[in-house]
Amino acid sequence: QVQLVESGGGLVQAGASLRLACAFSGRTFSNYGMGWFRQAPGKEREFVARINRISWSVYSDSVKGRFSISRDNAKNTVYLQMNSLKPEDTAVYYCAARQNGLERYDYWGQGTQVTVSS
Repeated sequence: QVQLVESGGGLVQAGASLRLACAFSGRTFSNYGMGWFRQAPGKEREFVARINRISWSVYSDSVKGRFSISRDNAKNTVYLQMNSLKPEDTAVYYCAARQNGLERYDYWGQGTQVTVSS
């Protein structure tokens, strides 16, 4: 069974940077595409970024140019580097995994809180 554990959230001021990490275990990491999602209070969960096994990445328009997703297959970890943070980036950030070639993310982490003050 895949397990995902996020870390790196916190409280920062607008304009600051944070790097989230998601540790993957239980299966062969390179067989999975990874994604980051977020959910703000009172809003639905939304897609942030995803990366496939060969590190091809896609971003939502709201974070493009500010956030960067990467993966380290030797460490079974996916990262989300968040720069130029804005108050509207405040949310719980979730890491998710899906088997290569599949659409649905079957595995989710517990989430990590990111709060950006103005």
